[in-house]
Amino acid sequence: MTQPVQDKIWLTQEAHDKLRAELENLSGPVRQEIIERISAARDEGDLKENGGYHAAKDEQGKIEARIHQLEDMLRTATTDASDDDGVVSPGKLVTYRYAGDTDDEVFLLGAREIDDDHEDVEVFSPQSPLGSAMLGATKGSTIDFDAPNGKTLKIEILDAVPFQE
Repeated sequence: MTQPVQDKIWLTQEAHDKLRAELENLSGPVRQEIIERISAARDEGDLKENGGYHAAKDEQGKIEARIHQLEDMLRTATTDASDDDGVVSPGKLVTYRYAGDTDDEVFLLGAREIDDDHEDVEVFSPQSPLGSAMLGATKGSTIDFDAPNGKTLKIEILDAVPFQE
């Protein structure tokens, strides 16, 4: 069964591989090191006043939360190339212009985790205000965008093409 577009997280292959490596590191060596630190602190005795124990437990909670986040993200992630159909969707490089402006703006619609790997292009998620406003719009169309400042802006979609790494 295919997931609806809004339920998928689009990642570049580079970002996917980086997140997969982070997950393997956290769920393997890092998790084991934290377990060993907790065990060593537990062996020291009274846990109420054992700062090392509490620090390790806090770190363990953060690591487990990140592992869970990565597992969820990778479970719903796709690196499949988008169709070259002119429709704004995850995995597309979107060129647009605000009505009355002459400057074209470009962004990649995908997971924010891509941003670290591609500093040359701005990345917006489909859940961001601008990304969600444009999602499903077609090349040549004009949409209304309710900006976070409360203003409604008109945006012309100039192009939406599959992103090439």
